[in-house]
Amino acid sequence: MSVRNRPGSSPMPACQPSAFSRQPPRVLIVDTSPPWWSETGAILCEALDNFLTLASSLEGPSRLPLLSVYAVNLQQECLLPFVQVKGNLVRLRLCVDELRSLPGEGCVRPRGFLLRRAVLDSLQQYRQYSSHHAAHYFHTGIPQVTVMTSQPGRALMRELEAGLKDSELGSLRRLLVVQISPQQQPMAGEQGWTPDGPSPEDSEEGLMLGTEMDLQVVESSVVAVESVLKAWLHEQAGEREHLHLLLPRVLQHASGPAHAHADGPRKPSPICLKCDMQERLLSPSLLPSASAPHLATKTESVRDFQPHGKGPANHSPPPQRLRVVKTLHADGVCESVLYGLPLIIRPTICWQLDWDEIETNQQLFHALCHTLREREWFLLVRTEPAVGSALASSASVSTYYVLQPSPSLSLLLLKPVVTQELMLPCSMPYSNQDPPLSALITVENSLQSLEEDPVFNPLCLGTNLYPHLRMRSLASRPAHPYRRQDQTPTPTPTHSQGHGAGVSPGGQSQRREPPVRPPEGSMARQSHGRQSQQARARATVAPLPPPSGPPAKSSRPPLTFSKPSSSSCLGESDDDDDLIMML
Repeated sequence: MSVRNRPGSSPMPACQPSAFSRQPPRVLIVDTSPPWWSETGAILCEALDNFLTLASSLEGPSRLPLLSVYAVNLQQECLLPFVQVKGNLVRLRLCVDELRSLPGEGCVRPRGFLLRRAVLDSLQQYRQYSSHHAAHYFHTGIPQVTVMTSQPGRALMRELEAGLKDSELGSLRRLLVVQISPQQQPMAGEQGWTPDGPSPEDSEEGLMLGTEMDLQVVESSVVAVESVLKAWLHEQAGEREHLHLLLPRVLQHASGPAHAHADGPRKPSPICLKCDMQERLLSPSLLPSASAPHLATKTESVRDFQPHGKGPANHSPPPQRLRVVKTLHADGVCESVLYGLPLIIRPTICWQLDWDEIETNQQLFHALCHTLREREWFLLVRTEPAVGSALASSASVSTYYVLQPSPSLSLLLLKPVVTQELMLPCSMPYSNQDPPLSALITVENSLQSLEEDPVFNPLCLGTNLYPHLRMRSLASRPAHPYRRQDQTPTPTPTHSQGHGAGVSPGGQSQRREPPVRPPEGSMARQSHGRQSQQARARATVAPLPPPSGPPAKSSRPPLTFSKPSSSSCLGESDDDDDLIMML
């Protein structure tokens, strides 16, 4: 695949234990005052239900440690005190059901003091929770409060600031007011506000409070409200940058010719760009194991792509079925929504098919690749359960892929694409201004010193993997893998009638006594044989002590012959008996 196709990013790494260690507790205050609640209540409850279902099911480090929910109508009501979100879906859904049951008819005059009281009550509740769970709860985050309302956001924000100005907000980090607007776009007076930044008029008062206060206007839709809630799943720790991007050093000369002749050229100055990283999607590997196989958790091999089903080990699974949904323009596909390792799709050469069918299939596949390449299209495909499968139901999970054509070969490249449930909001700053001239010249001179390759060849790259694996294997191998490790013999208890040699507690060897022969034909003879075998097995495993004298010879039981019965297979004649005795 060429550079034009923009190969996607590598699979997302697993979450480290240190990640998401300082996630703040969240407080959600919902303004349920009618008549606005009748317009936005169903949308907000559905978005909250979807978000809590996802957040409580994620594995790995907790991205949302604690949550508390308040409802403000004629009075404030705490629907959910601070509880842990992970693995607590039943309690969270009960809170959503209580929120749905609140009435939305009528008309109530907005009461800003109730919102202010709910903010203060949530802070007091968090202080009590922290003091009561100090022994089991080591979280050090500062809570953040989100107020969702359909009232005009600017007026509500000013009212909150006026009411909270004289209050103690030392434990409040951020207060976000989310206005759910019935229109598809934000109102005209609020178009100049950035979604994640404070308003220009209120930034000074927000600094006086010592708390960051923001206003965000979103449309009245489930996806938009979900995006506001999913922002809580991002890593919030910002004490240090995540990435240092190192560019080639640039050789800088002095400003004047005389000064340059005296000191000469300066040393190359390094260029280090400090950056932050942000997740674009939630990895399907964070979902429960029962749902992960159906969401293309990994595509490292063809076996990962095969449909998951129960059957004998020697039975090959049925082919995966992909339904083409729509065509996509190549320039309209963002690489940030593609994940996983790519798989190459080519026409089959299965020997069980007829030659005519194989040839026809190859011609159609070549025509498909040619058409996509000429029109610069991609294909969006969706997995379908096998015919007659139990997964073919409304609750089955579907996976979407993108098929990219090769620019020169009759091949397709398959990559998983993220869906709405797993996508995280991402603030993408856009600037239409040119960078300063000095910075532009510095970066251009740095990039010009790099080697340019018209065609990327991964065979020219090496990661020092082979020496690393050899060193790792040799370090973990024992020094003498084939040497028998002697174990210190442990004293064994002595018996009155034992078999085999043993060691007494004083360290002297015991003589082996002849075994007592049981009567012939009794059951004790069989148990005696088993005990003799166990004694001989112990003698071969445990090392014997050095003998103090000549070993004692154990008596050997005499060999006896039993007279053959009348039903013997050798016959009943006297000649046969004589023959047996001679042998």
